[in-house]
Amino acid sequence: MTLQRSGGRRGRAAKRASSAEQTFDAAWRQWKRPYPPVEQFSADEIESIHETSLRVLRDIGIKVLNDEARGLYRSAGMTEVDDKIIRFDPDALMALMAHAPADVTLHSRNPTRTQTLGGPNVGITTSAGSPNCSDLQGGRRPGTHADYDNFCKVAQAFDVIHFIGPVVEPQDVPLGLRHLHMTRSIAALTEKIPFVYFRGRQAIADSYEILRLAHGLGEDEFPNTCVSYSVANSNSPLQLDGLMCRGIIDAARAGQMMILTPFTLAGAMAPVTIPGALVMQNAEALAGLCLSQIVRPGSPVCYGSFTSNVDMRTGAPAFGTPEYVKAAFASGQLARRYNVPLRSSAPTASNAPDAQAAYESQMSLWGALMGGANLILHGAGWLEGGLTISAEKFIIDVEVLQMFAEIFKPVEVTEATLAYDAIADVRHGGHFFGTQHTLDRFETAFYSPLLSDWSNFENYRDRGAMDTTQRANRIFFDTLAAHEDPAMPQDRLEAIDAFIAKRTQEGGADIEQ
Repeated sequence: MTLQRSGGRRGRAAKRASSAEQTFDAAWRQWKRPYPPVEQFSADEIESIHETSLRVLRDIGIKVLNDEARGLYRSAGMTEVDDKIIRFDPDALMALMAHAPADVTLHSRNPTRTQTLGGPNVGITTSAGSPNCSDLQGGRRPGTHADYDNFCKVAQAFDVIHFIGPVVEPQDVPLGLRHLHMTRSIAALTEKIPFVYFRGRQAIADSYEILRLAHGLGEDEFPNTCVSYSVANSNSPLQLDGLMCRGIIDAARAGQMMILTPFTLAGAMAPVTIPGALVMQNAEALAGLCLSQIVRPGSPVCYGSFTSNVDMRTGAPAFGTPEYVKAAFASGQLARRYNVPLRSSAPTASNAPDAQAAYESQMSLWGALMGGANLILHGAGWLEGGLTISAEKFIIDVEVLQMFAEIFKPVEVTEATLAYDAIADVRHGGHFFGTQHTLDRFETAFYSPLLSDWSNFENYRDRGAMDTTQRANRIFFDTLAAHEDPAMPQDRLEAIDAFIAKRTQEGGADIEQ
């Protein structure tokens, strides 16, 4: 198999040219969904979910475990009652939501990789936040900084990956210093849009400073240039904890995108019915999103959907289920109700890169993409309900993502594509393999697989009879070996390293603050 460099038509890996020399196929670089979103509920039913969410916020409220956040809510007309509960004025809340932008542009340090979210625009991230990683050679193991770097390098090679998540926790780096090295790796090894953890004020500020230096932005320019994204998870049911509130506030002040994602598992942390789970998801999402607009009206935000169900026999999370897909469709309707971008995901509960992992992830993707999601988190590599990122699953997911990218590319109906002359040339009982119409399109007529083996059994056997997992493993490590760091001005890299050395000497970040 010949691997083409990132930026080529298939977005595969190989020895990279400089950024200036690369050419990009716009249909692969910035996805645009050409289909109307699937709608799970009628407009009246969505309005019922909306109204019930406002009732929850008005009469039950959200427990807010951060003093500054409660003060901000009070300043915007909300009411604090006993035990840190904030009750929301629906009119004031909706007035705040009107400030949230419908589209968000996130800037890469390589301008050709800048991404816009909202409307039909779609971006894909890697998997994120796993404590473990796995591959055929090393098995399942705790993540290290070397593993983290390897996944960043492989992600850089594929154009269907637009954003980098914190792919695996580098557990060999102390927690107070981890954010420094993770952010440096993303900035130096990739040109994708980076993720910043909400792990306290110091860690957030450190990460933003590294990204400011990587982009060569002035301190006054950075808050007006969105270059990163973060996730604030509400603590379902109906709580916003201290670190998440801190992150929402700091991201808004810094002008960086915040995704408010309730982790609402129906039957566990949310009602067992899909409409009930969506009411809770929506109430928690609105509470967090409006906080960002209190801090800085117009700050970039994204509505996060992660509603799924549990296995009622064990309580274990389930993903890629029919319920997950229905909730994803409905979440798209809710995000459009508030005119903000939507985040969804492509998770699986499978413990291995097997058939279950493939069909659950693809089911999740169908629900997310056809429901109107603008940002797909956990798009490549997720296993074991997020506890592991797998090298082989990463490549399997890239194959599926490349197929979706091909589906999303427009099909032109022209005199040439209608092919009347070719049909007239072949007429009755012939074939089209040798026609000029086919030969002119030989290289580009159909999707060319990265991973799939479409040969006959004899060829498959003669090549060693490798199964999908084995082929994916080979592609992952071939891609890793071909990596070259994208160019960064030396003075920026030196400034980043000097900042990290200074912060390390100072003891790093207190992640509790």
